[in-house]
Amino acid sequence: MIYSEKVMDHFNNPRNVGVLEDADGVGEVGNPVCGDIMKITIKVDDKDEITDAKFQTLGCGAAIATSSIVTELIKGKKIQDAVKISKRDVADELDGLPAAKMHCSVLATDGLKVAVDDYLKKHGREPLSGEIKSADPNFDPHADEDDDTEGDDV
Repeated sequence: MIYSEKVMDHFNNPRNVGVLEDADGVGEVGNPVCGDIMKITIKVDDKDEITDAKFQTLGCGAAIATSSIVTELIKGKKIQDAVKISKRDVADELDGLPAAKMHCSVLATDGLKVAVDDYLKKHGREPLSGEIKSADPNFDPHADEDDDTEGDDV
């Protein structure tokens, strides 16, 4: 499997590793099929802007890289904009992911959505994300790998 230089950089030098102990929102997702587990913690200011984010990921290089890039992408964004980041956005930001690894970008974006929804619930507000597929224990991360990828590296 060939990874872009950017994927390898985020795998070898991941940004924002760790846990924010005083996090405003926590998102934990995982998949027993592939074994990837991700935890994303966020700090949100009173204007709904994400001021800090950290992650912990147990998984392959693509899982670590997608977690790393998501934490970079969301800093400074309003929560409403952050939850709109798609698996395609993550893959594009990493200069592509092999189709067989697109599920890692889904887990990373889902972890973010769970963290945002956790923040909103703690503040008595309605979640933004709707259904989060990877929160379902029967979720198959490989079921839609070719979705949006046309069978090629993205």
